Amino acid sequence: MAATPRRQPTLDEVAERAGVSRSAASRVINNAPHVSRATRDAVEKAIKALGYLPNRTARALATQQTGIVALAVSHDDPELFADPFFAQVIVGVSAALEDTDLHLLLCLASSGRGRSRLTNLLHTRGVDGIMLMALHGDDPLTHIVRRAGLPAVYGGRPLHAEPQWYVDSDNLGGARLATEHLIGLGRTRIVTITGQMYTDVGEARYRGYREAMIMAGLTPHGTAEGDFTEASGAAAMKVLLDRHPDLDAVFAASDNMAAGALRVLGDAGRRVPADVAVVGFDDLAIAERTEPPLTTVHQSIQALGREMTRMLIGLIAGQERSSMILPTRLIRRESA
Repeated sequence: MAATPRRQPTLDEVAERAGVSRSAASRVINNAPHVSRATRDAVEKAIKALGYLPNRTARALATQQTGIVALAVSHDDPELFADPFFAQVIVGVSAALEDTDLHLLLCLASSGRGRSRLTNLLHTRGVDGIMLMALHGDDPLTHIVRRAGLPAVYGGRPLHAEPQWYVDSDNLGGARLATEHLIGLGRTRIVTITGQMYTDVGEARYRGYREAMIMAGLTPHGTAEGDFTEASGAAAMKVLLDRHPDLDAVFAASDNMAAGALRVLGDAGRRVPADVAVVGFDDLAIAERTEPPLTTVHQSIQALGREMTRMLIGLIAGQERSSMILPTRLIRRESA
């Protein structure tokens, strides 16, 4: 005979055990203000002792909140979330949500269908707030989110825009640091493999390279555009070797692209770093597995996800927040 399912305790039972009114217990559960420390402690002990689980639907009605936040990415390939960069972002987001009652909804929103679904989600207040990443140029997502009027935090900045709340890495400073390191090694014919130039991160890392070259009295030697993937880095490296066979260093705007560049340089008989020094950006796990191991610019990707989420949680709670630029630093390995 099957066991009878255990009945869930009620709010009234929580209030009775805590020795408070039902309304006082409800205020504690819904994180309402003006609740004494003693009342909050008593109710929390009763919840733990009884194993009480709040009714999410009732709680949403009481607080006008859903308990859900969205991470929207301007991309349509589900494989994106297997990319080491975005995987680390999600680890950071999850860590920040761990001590809250909030749940995470992932949204791919580059296609018309994806944007339509996101518009409906925001219009019906299906989430309490949203984080956005991987925006391209004048991305439609920025206008959709602005019209919705919900708390919104950007991971990185849209190109040619300055949202009210964002968390970003020091892409320009990190790229300048990488290029200055190559110059300090005596390299003068330094080329760069950029990310997509219709993204702020691609443009900022290219600008950092260019500024460092000009400040050192050098002419930027050559540029080829990639899309932050290893395959694109390999293709760009082939173009640069063809156009600039005398190159003596490469700054690649991501570790994945740098890994592709290293493979092509090896196939072409160029020794790294004896003939060509190479520096990447991100400090992903792949940077330690390349041959030779990759000198790179470290950015804390998990911190990016974590700080975006903390900022959004604060905004949902009505707290003032300031945008944030996370520092970068150079990690020296054998490639440069």
